[in-house]
Amino acid sequence: MNTAPENRLVLLTGATGYVGGRLRVEIEEMGLRLRCMARHPRNLRDRVAAATEVVAGDVFDPASLDRALEGVDCAFYLIHSMGSDEDFELKDREAAQAFAAAAARKGVGRIVYLGGLGHDDEGELSPHLRSRQEVGRILRESGVPTIEFRASIVIGSGSLSFELVRALVERLPVMLTPSWTTVEAQPIAIRDLVAYLLAAIDLELDESRVYEIGGADRCSYESLMRQYAKQRGLKRLMLRVPVITPWLSSLWLGLITPIYARVGRKLVESIKHPTVVRDDRALRDFAIGPMDMATAIARALEKEERQIVASRWFDALSSGGEQRSWEGVRFGLRLGDRRSVRVPLRAAEAFRPIRRIGGETGWYAFGRLWRLRGFIDLLIGGVGLRRGRRHPDEVHVGDALDFWRVEAYEPDRRLRLAAEMKLPGRAWLEFEVEPAEGGATIHQTALYDPVGLWGLAYWYLIYPLHCV
Repeated sequence: MNTAPENRLVLLTGATGYVGGRLRVEIEEMGLRLRCMARHPRNLRDRVAAATEVVAGDVFDPASLDRALEGVDCAFYLIHSMGSDEDFELKDREAAQAFAAAAARKGVGRIVYLGGLGHDDEGELSPHLRSRQEVGRILRESGVPTIEFRASIVIGSGSLSFELVRALVERLPVMLTPSWTTVEAQPIAIRDLVAYLLAAIDLELDESRVYEIGGADRCSYESLMRQYAKQRGLKRLMLRVPVITPWLSSLWLGLITPIYARVGRKLVESIKHPTVVRDDRALRDFAIGPMDMATAIARALEKEERQIVASRWFDALSSGGEQRSWEGVRFGLRLGDRRSVRVPLRAAEAFRPIRRIGGETGWYAFGRLWRLRGFIDLLIGGVGLRRGRRHPDEVHVGDALDFWRVEAYEPDRRLRLAAEMKLPGRAWLEFEVEPAEGGATIHQTALYDPVGLWGLAYWYLIYPLHCV
């Protein structure tokens, strides 16, 4: 497409994710026409700029893809299924094939894709990295010029790797470090990663290209932890252990860090082999000088301390695992439990603690039982309570909140949470505040759609907890 720069239309997929959330803000500030495609548009509409278009779209729905890609000059493909506990390789392959075909059909000018570093000659790639590189190949073979960036560890406030390093160093004076913590990588700061993605919009391109990108330093997770400890003024003893399986490592990470077992296992599998830049063409083709590891950590720490975190790794719906399809599932009668209390406060004052619920604040009553439920969820492959929340006081539809997801939010009036923990059914927890004479009334409602006898048994087993 030969479109004037000021009229170019950029499509962004994955705008609710960690990288996509940062990229969206930067594109909006550039003044380009931006369209965001999301399966659940309501999760984006209260976050984007007024001029940004938000459309409903699903990579498995060809008609919605055609609508989203209509008139697009540059499409960012930031979709993957790392949080899924199903066959994520098959899903990623089918999604990429559908997107590639639609992009070619609609005459898209270029596709920009973010994949992962890794080389076959250093050992078999993990399923996650193998899938990311397969997706890049599928997009390049579409006939649409494609720029594929391959990156290793991403360092930034709210990133998966930074949250892992921070949790381990802050919580463990003595650490057992498995062999994967010493494998060489080439971390890149989130600011530099986003800069590469933005530069790809204007890069002169006549054929598809693959760029390996990284920061100024080659290092390991152990080096990152030592640098973090140094900057925080913490003394930490690290003891190397010869063998810990990816499963044991993932369980260990789930107990100590916000990274739950399903994601932790894929993370460990992906860094068993070196992920460093071999081809420096990106340094020649882009006017970007990537920062070093120490600077990247310092910037991330500064952002965290000032609570300036634009996005976190668990923001995307996929972080909670593949969204289960309930099509064809027969539910029993919907079960519910409603509790109300009158308080001598204005509605806004009564709602304030509700707005801050979860994360570091906790759940006010019976915190140990909440933590026990989170631990059980973690053991059976769920997300547990480790995700916390994006911001201690702000709430947006689509936010992850411990093992819930914000489904509806009306300031000072209503908060509705949908369960993402492992359950034999569907569940919601809703808080509503109504003005009343002399104060306000708070309503708490638990709703549950059981599946089968086990679903019913689960509800009645926990019902006594509702009573107290």
